[in-house]
Amino acid sequence: MTNKFKLSKWQLFAWSTGLILSAPLFFLIFESLQGSSEVFSHLWDTVLWDYITNTVLLVLGVCVLSCAIALPLGWLTAYCSFPGKKQFEWALMLPLAMPTYIIAYVYTDLLDYAGPVQIALREWFGWQSPNDYWFFDIRTLPGAIVMIALVLYPYLFLIFKTALREQSFKLVQASQLMGLSPWQSFFKVSLVLSRGAIVAALALISMETMADFATVSYFAVSTLTTAVYDTWFGYYSLTAAAKISGVMLLLLFLALMAERFSRRNQAVFERQSSVNSESLYVLKGKSAWLATAFCSFILLIAFLIPIAVLINYAITYFDKAWDVEFFSYAWQSLKVAGVVSVITITLSVFVVFYQRVAKQAYPLIPGRLASTGYALPGTVLAIAVLLPLTLLENTINTALEPYNLDIGLLLTGSILTIIIAYIVRFYAIAHGAIESSFLRISPSLDMASQSMGKSQGQTLRLVHLPLLRRGLLTAALLVFIECMKELPAALLLRPFNFESLATHVFQYVSDEQLELASISALFIVIVGFIPLYFINRSMEQRS
Repeated sequence: MTNKFKLSKWQLFAWSTGLILSAPLFFLIFESLQGSSEVFSHLWDTVLWDYITNTVLLVLGVCVLSCAIALPLGWLTAYCSFPGKKQFEWALMLPLAMPTYIIAYVYTDLLDYAGPVQIALREWFGWQSPNDYWFFDIRTLPGAIVMIALVLYPYLFLIFKTALREQSFKLVQASQLMGLSPWQSFFKVSLVLSRGAIVAALALISMETMADFATVSYFAVSTLTTAVYDTWFGYYSLTAAAKISGVMLLLLFLALMAERFSRRNQAVFERQSSVNSESLYVLKGKSAWLATAFCSFILLIAFLIPIAVLINYAITYFDKAWDVEFFSYAWQSLKVAGVVSVITITLSVFVVFYQRVAKQAYPLIPGRLASTGYALPGTVLAIAVLLPLTLLENTINTALEPYNLDIGLLLTGSILTIIIAYIVRFYAIAHGAIESSFLRISPSLDMASQSMGKSQGQTLRLVHLPLLRRGLLTAALLVFIECMKELPAALLLRPFNFESLATHVFQYVSDEQLELASISALFIVIVGFIPLYFINRSMEQRS
């Protein structure tokens, strides 16, 4: 078997993976460009512009608030020394393990008129009715912005902190010699040099915000995500839902193009310095305690209060929450997440390996095509996956009709649909983690293996895979946790008699009874700690 033939196999596999996983996106675009839909025309003339406005305001609000929270936190933990810094470096990432709809319910329960906060205020001040005082309503667009930002800010915090530590510290020291205060140096040096990293993090936060369904649905905030869901289940119009999904994709595309255009002539070149970042600013006295207080406050409202409420619910309602349903839904969630993790890791290894050994032009295209699904919000993804699966299912049933056979709804009405959707959505996570791990393996090892007469497959199995163990584990964990937390796609694609932990918890949240699913919610959060722990350990070892 010649080397050329072996390479063509990798090429065929990589391109097949890229085209298959990107097919839902192309089907969605094609469906959204089809003829007019009465339902879509009605929505366009009545409420669709309100949905678009709310979506844009939600994304902008979450990005601005995330910056207000994460940028100071990232700068403090990267460049400053203050009490508790070591603990805050990893603790401030914990809110990522908390699904947004859980934190939204917890604060709604605490801050509503019948909640403990307003009850205590009425008792303290002797107020008798809502007319006696004003209290903000959390179930609004600003409330949704705060809830989502409290969960998503760690993306920007982690990326910005890493970017600061990779900058040349001599530039910051030079700004000090020029008489700039720490805050002036922060705005004029650190932020400018980290713009690319900040924009990348905000792009990720924007996609996650636009994909959020549970929080905005629970707060009755109409966005394009809820419009897709309502159009599908309210009007039973897949075409109209596809057109609304096309509007969401257009907004994402325009935002990314605007960002790239804004920095088309900008570039930053730096040289690393061996100066320890901890020695840049040693905060003392009032400044030190203000830094500790700010970090503590964010950690308290973003994680400690919600987790304390969940633990209290779990203890109080243990007999009702610890039941057969919990074990059944946990097993179904673990099963789906495990299968998706194994498949995405396997596909990613082969595709990235093709990128490494390919001698043809454009070897990165298959991986980029396969990763397009991550840009699709869960509700949009559900439609995008159903379109080709429905076509394929109908084609197979038509072909089998002369033989009095059919596969029924095997592709669109079974757990297989959810697995396929999760693979399309989360492949990008596995690809990114494995690609970065592959880049750390020296090409000289490949040449040494070749000189010993090993084939490319043997090189992958005997050389690369043992060196990729940590990267494979990290990628598998990240995909696993995202599958455990994914809600919109599961809500739309789940077959009869199938519930995941996420859909189970959201069902009780919608019924104002999170207490009865508190153990399920805690299980999701606890499982979410695992990748955060490994990521933190990896960063500590690398530093």
